[in-house]
Amino acid sequence: MLVNTSATPATIAPDQALMLDRFLPYRLAVLANTVSKGIARLYADRFGITIPEWRILAILGAFGPATASEIQGRSAMDKVQVSRAIARLTEARLIQRTVDPDDRRRQTIAMTAAGEQVYREIVPLAQAREAALLEGFSAEERELLDRLLDRLQARAAAGETP
Repeated sequence: MLVNTSATPATIAPDQALMLDRFLPYRLAVLANTVSKGIARLYADRFGITIPEWRILAILGAFGPATASEIQGRSAMDKVQVSRAIARLTEARLIQRTVDPDDRRRQTIAMTAAGEQVYREIVPLAQAREAALLEGFSAEERELLDRLLDRLQARAAAGETP
């Protein structure tokens, strides 16, 4: 079957058009990128780290040492992003890898003292950005948002679709 690649929005029937600005997956992706970029502006120049690198430091700071696959699972980043970010953080001496003596293929990743210092300096910046985003939301609205996001995450993780 041939697909008409010359179709324009004007040639697509209104009932077949995706209302992108109201489509939840698109909106969540745009929101996540906008929020991440806003926080990244706070630390990229000052600390010389990227969004994936910050996510790894944040995961290690919140949960402690982890393997690359554990980081990947907690971050929703792909394997290549995690691998590259780990390599850059290792080169910058913000993290270190330790080989598991029982399984030489397995490495545990942990922050160095320098990584912990960067983490401690970025956390208040990230928390202030979060507070600014939620300013004007009542406590009840924040709790509702939290519950709704938890439900969406659970459904997405479970792969629930119609």
